[in-house]
Amino acid sequence: MAKRIQLVLTQDISKLGKSGDLVEVAPGYARNYLLPKQFATFATPAILKQVERRREKERQRLLELKEESIAIKAAIEAVGRFSIAKQVGEADAIFGTVTGPEVAEAIQQATGKEIDRRGITLPEIRKTGTYKAEIKLHPEVTATVDIEVVAS
Repeated sequence: MAKRIQLVLTQDISKLGKSGDLVEVAPGYARNYLLPKQFATFATPAILKQVERRREKERQRLLELKEESIAIKAAIEAVGRFSIAKQVGEADAIFGTVTGPEVAEAIQQATGKEIDRRGITLPEIRKTGTYKAEIKLHPEVTATVDIEVVAS
């Protein structure tokens, strides 16, 4: 069995790792593919320290994003209920449906916080009334709000 070589990736490579990852590969793979195309460099102590600093910066950035998401969740849940006016027909049935961008706009008007419309999960809304919506602000932070659909 041939000895394996430790390399640090300089680019994302599918099925191997992301940029900055320490990987062990076969010597031929390293010598013939990764090193000539500059997809990886040898794992020296200086490069390992540089990779560790980069990982720490990324971890800090992700932690700040999570804290920001928690603050947005608190602001959204402090308001609690958002009203959206829709045109209504017979038996309180609304024309069309309530969409994510409408909810995002209502939240922005009420709180001043901008959220991504793609993170909003709405139930099927066909009539006026109050509905629960989930808003995914971060992979670990989800807010639940009440959406009140009223006649315009």
